[in-house]
Amino acid sequence: MIGVLDRIPVPRPLVGRPRTRPDHVSGDKAYSSRRDRRYLRRRHIEHTIPEPKDQRADRRHGGSVGGRPAGFDRRRYRRRNEAERTVNRVKNSRAVATRYDKRASVFHGTVTAAAVR
Repeated sequence: MIGVLDRIPVPRPLVGRPRTRPDHVSGDKAYSSRRDRRYLRRRHIEHTIPEPKDQRADRRHGGSVGGRPAGFDRRRYRRRNEAERTVNRVKNSRAVATRYDKRASVFHGTVTAAAVR
């Protein structure tokens, strides 16, 4: 996750150079490592990432040293799931999934047509 976040620019609403720090990040259980959570805390990025059962058990086993439970907002996580399902529906189009188009403008049209369909 760290490498991806470093490469994604967050566009500003009107003008200006893109930011490098998003306001919020949502992810699935695969991004629930201590390293990723520490990175997000250090950069002051809010996150909604569910904690897997094994990590929850390890944290509880540690007692007071194990730390506090990770904050989790179900409503935001549902929104992430909706966005992911939408992207998967668009990728069901064979032309989008394999990207036959060489130019970005043509590929953008293909994605738009798949989304409308």
